[in-house]
Amino acid sequence: MSKEHMVKPIPYGRQNISEADIQAVVDVLRSDFLTQGPAVPAFEQAVLSHCGATHGIAVNSATSALHIACLALGLGPGDWLWTTPITFVASANCGLYCGAQVDFVDIDPHTYNLCPQALATKLAQAEKTGRLPKVIVAVHLCGQPCDMAAIHALSQTYGFKIIEDASHAIGGKYKDEPIGNCRYSDITVFSFHPVKIITTAEGGMAVTNNAELAHAMTLLRSHGITRDEAHMTHPSEGPWYYQQIALGFNYRMTELQAALGVSQMQRLDAFVSQRHALAKRYDELLSDLPLITPWQNPDSYSGLHLYVIRLRLELIDKTHRDVFEGLRAQGIGVNVHYIPVHTQPYYAQMGFAAGDFPQAQQYYSQAISLPMYQDLTHAQQDQVVNALRQVLTV
Repeated sequence: MSKEHMVKPIPYGRQNISEADIQAVVDVLRSDFLTQGPAVPAFEQAVLSHCGATHGIAVNSATSALHIACLALGLGPGDWLWTTPITFVASANCGLYCGAQVDFVDIDPHTYNLCPQALATKLAQAEKTGRLPKVIVAVHLCGQPCDMAAIHALSQTYGFKIIEDASHAIGGKYKDEPIGNCRYSDITVFSFHPVKIITTAEGGMAVTNNAELAHAMTLLRSHGITRDEAHMTHPSEGPWYYQQIALGFNYRMTELQAALGVSQMQRLDAFVSQRHALAKRYDELLSDLPLITPWQNPDSYSGLHLYVIRLRLELIDKTHRDVFEGLRAQGIGVNVHYIPVHTQPYYAQMGFAAGDFPQAQQYYSQAISLPMYQDLTHAQQDQVVNALRQVLTV
């Protein structure tokens, strides 16, 4: 096939970069500050203004945000962190970084999020054995929030702290309130990777309403160093003086990233609205095919980072892999979100087995993420649907 007639591959996700975004980054390049200037606080404030929390700590990735969130909550050796198996590995790894142990809670078969009923059962068992979690990481898969009211109610009974991993969910709502207001959690984490809803190229943020947690995460972001005399062990020795009062990291976000983020935030609502329009169109176009389209909880307004279908394999004569490879062969950049974390070799050596969380395993055997991003055209969407129809019926 000639280059003129080749169909351009359609990725599962991609960034939207405007001329205003480019100009914002160029303006920083021409400014006095490439790092530790005014753009990072401006980006933190833009996110806080949208989500309604009171403190924001911008960092170089959501993984870093999860790490400092866990440390700020006091997670350490001898403690347990629980999360869902259907997530990116960082949601679990952040516990291991702190020297804690990690376990998982099976998913709800409708939302694909951590199941509150399974959590309640596991907590009751853990209380008897003295292995209650110190931290729960509730992952808002695909942008749809977990049942946070139920998880929060359990935290009041069992005493664990809650991190919302909202890496997929900025711009979404739970019970008509913005995800990230931390009404039902201690800390919420966002991701700004290029395939996410808005981007800073790489980057993340932790938001909270707790001033002590915010102070701890701010220290951890930048080497554990402070220039605030109120937090020093003795009076400052001069205007140059700083103290390292904790063991922190270099997790700072650059001014270039933050400037891009400030510009992107102006289009967040439009991005999410467009994703919803595309999801509704997918729902309609796929309604007669042997698959399950994403169920949306009426209590929530998803950020819709991902559009995941589940194949009804009992109705087709192809395997999950057959369908996936058939779509890739036609230039459709499908993906699978995610391989259950507990089946990864690093976690399997801890004693986890594939069958430990049957709902997660069932989901994994059927799930395919279709292209979903704000610039996806109807023509491209038709191309995705036609390719899927061909693979499933031929």
